[in-house]
Amino acid sequence: MKQLSGENTLLIIDTPDDLDGTLPAFERVSILLRENIINGNLRAGQPLPEIELAALCQTSRNTLREALRFLHGEGLVNYHQNRGVFVRQLDKRDIRDIYKARRHLEILAMTAATISDFHLHRMQNHIVLAEQAAREETWRTVGTQSLRFHQAIVHMLGCRRFNDFFSVLLAQLRLLFASGAGERDFQQPWIARDRELWELLAEQRQEQACAALRDYLEHSEQQLMQTVNHTSFETE
Repeated sequence: MKQLSGENTLLIIDTPDDLDGTLPAFERVSILLRENIINGNLRAGQPLPEIELAALCQTSRNTLREALRFLHGEGLVNYHQNRGVFVRQLDKRDIRDIYKARRHLEILAMTAATISDFHLHRMQNHIVLAEQAAREETWRTVGTQSLRFHQAIVHMLGCRRFNDFFSVLLAQLRLLFASGAGERDFQQPWIARDRELWELLAEQRQEQACAALRDYLEHSEQQLMQTVNHTSFETE
């Protein structure tokens, strides 16, 4: 973990062990930043000062600028004139779009893919880590592991393009998560529901798993809509 403190914010960047070193530099940096959005290090509305961020990413400012332009195209950062680059803040339209895509991809994965022991073990590992994080009251990690669990569902399709698209979707979703004092109440209900999905898949009960997933996504979307309403009210 690398971190730098600025006047109004703390920048933290974790480097994944599996980051592909053969990719072009700007693409590696864009993946690095996207992964740090997914794991909660970079939050909605956070400024991304160029000099500090380039140092944390161990890259040049030119490469960082190219990576940020790439992330802007993915809907993860915004440019503000005379102020710089900020992690994007999403709204209700984004929530609706994200959940339309989630329904298509995750349900497709459950119905079209063979549920192998490899994929079941991968999914179970994220659930176990989420449950451990809950016992330790590290709710940001709970949220990260829940996202990784659903990422593992889509990975069952065995399609790199779907995986890349869903990674962007998860980063956008993370920007909508509650943080701070409300994070425990926001994350806790989903631990048991993720385990329920896994148990249905482990029993090869795909039809029931799809029904449970549809209900899961419906309630998750409603929760985020309420979170956005509350946040908007708080900031008015």
